[in-house]
Amino acid sequence: MVEMVGGHMPLARNIAVVVTLLAGARLQAADPEVQVDFNRDIRPILSTHCFQCHGPDAGKRQGELRLDTRDGAMAPRKGHRTIVAGQPGDSELFRRITAESADDRMPPEEAKKPLTKSQVELISRWIKQGAKWKEHWAWITPSRPALPSPPDYLDFVRTPVDRFLLERHYAEGLIPSSPANRVTLVRRAFLDLLGLPPTPEQVDTFVNDARPGAWKRLVDRLLTSPHYGERMAIYWLDVVRYADSNGYHSDEARQIAPYRDYVIKSFNNNLRFDRFVTEQLAGDLLPKADATQKVASGFNMLLQTTSEGGAQAKEYLAKYSADRVRNTSSIFLGVTLGCAQCHDHKYDPFTMSDFYRFGSFFADIKERGVGNPPSYPVRVGAIDESLTAVETRIAGLQKALVTTTPELTAAQAKWETTAEAEARQSVSLSPWSVIGPFPAANFEEAHAKAFPPQKEVDLKKAYDGLKWVAAAKFVDGKPHTLAGQNCATYLFRTITTKQPRKLVVSLGSDDSIKLWLNGSVSFEKKILRGVAPDQDKATLEPRRRREPPADEGGQRRRGIRVLLPHLAEFSAGPGAGGPEAARGQAQRRPEENDRRPLSPDCPGPEAGS
Repeated sequence: MVEMVGGHMPLARNIAVVVTLLAGARLQAADPEVQVDFNRDIRPILSTHCFQCHGPDAGKRQGELRLDTRDGAMAPRKGHRTIVAGQPGDSELFRRITAESADDRMPPEEAKKPLTKSQVELISRWIKQGAKWKEHWAWITPSRPALPSPPDYLDFVRTPVDRFLLERHYAEGLIPSSPANRVTLVRRAFLDLLGLPPTPEQVDTFVNDARPGAWKRLVDRLLTSPHYGERMAIYWLDVVRYADSNGYHSDEARQIAPYRDYVIKSFNNNLRFDRFVTEQLAGDLLPKADATQKVASGFNMLLQTTSEGGAQAKEYLAKYSADRVRNTSSIFLGVTLGCAQCHDHKYDPFTMSDFYRFGSFFADIKERGVGNPPSYPVRVGAIDESLTAVETRIAGLQKALVTTTPELTAAQAKWETTAEAEARQSVSLSPWSVIGPFPAANFEEAHAKAFPPQKEVDLKKAYDGLKWVAAAKFVDGKPHTLAGQNCATYLFRTITTKQPRKLVVSLGSDDSIKLWLNGSVSFEKKILRGVAPDQDKATLEPRRRREPPADEGGQRRRGIRVLLPHLAEFSAGPGAGGPEAARGQAQRRPEENDRRPLSPDCPGPEAGS
């Protein structure tokens, strides 16, 4: 687009010029000197009329003839050649498509795909001009052409692109249009770059701007508008099949708008195309990927997903994978790899194996086959600003919390000593009492049956002829052998604590064990193993009630030990008793972190700000 000011011709004259130029264009196209392009003119004919029987599908190929490759089309064949460059009359291909006999003519009548006269003429001209073969356009390496030098209308040229336009116009017998007036120019610029017409005020501003460079300033201003990215994103979002719903079943809404915003910002920020591609294909895999790059990889989720009841997850995961292959190959490679999903490609060099190998690149995407919810939270606008402020505040508080001072170290040591002593004094354990064994028919019954001690505990009462007796030999933390086979033995003790607290109990068994607290089962395990201390742990919360913990089973060994409260368990941890500064934050014990927020000696939030 160039900055020019000029008038316009009457409508009738415009129509006459257009008709004349179009007629000229048709005459040029019929000129035998005009170069025939294989990809544009010949490959579509061969693909439509010949590849079905003479293409890449070996199972359907006739006469061992391939016309989808240069080697197959040009190779000698039994005394003749299919295509002889420069010689249509010596080319078997041309002889067969012009044969009078229905038995010799190709394509055969039963194919119902006869060639038109113009198609036959194109093939003849192509062979006369040397039968120049081209690979599929997607495989041709782009190269920078030399700038053409059209002989006329060079005053039309404002940019290098104009030279190419002018050369093509000249070849087609066209001349440049008259320069557009400023009202038309500003309207075109707005519609092209923003998708919206200018306001009357914006039109007047441009029309009345007599300074040099008015057009450049207008374009620059439009390119910096946020609406420019919105306009450009429309085309990309169409290509990648962006949608705010899932597509299948009831077409539920999906939360993927941040990807749309990423595309808009990429155009507004003039993001390099290689980065644009990389971030969409694998932004989440980049080193130290930021939130924007992770959002960009949402490209991989732009496909139809289902949440329909009864849908098979593995089936739909396979569909999603195939969809990604089709989408990615068509967008970034410009090829129809999707045609090879069920068979080898009919005319492009892709096999069915290639299709599924391509899909392996996306095999590490974690997703559900049915019901695929958003998996990455995105913070936008005011929410992001608010959360950022909160996170900054939290970071300051955490920094203050780990700050060490001599006063805090001394207070921490004093508190640990006092707290540990109080914890040990606040819990008391009665001696063990034991009753049993209660016989059972087998091991399963011994574990499952509710014997009398499970229903009540009265240390003075007999149950099935058995009485509770003091178990002085039971020492916490050591294994003990219990009498009998396929039977249950119960042990009982009272735990007294001045205030509600959690207690950790360490257990060991060689087969079956159950633990009751206040009439409720707190722990249960049925297993065959050798007994050892501390094989299992259970957390208890004592209340005002007395019911039996129990231990069931046949001839087996047991190790039962009651630990002190959770706090005391840590008092023997790494570095205990040493200076806090020597331990460092990595070795700080949990009870220290429990105390610091409540310590009057702990530095305030300002210390970490």
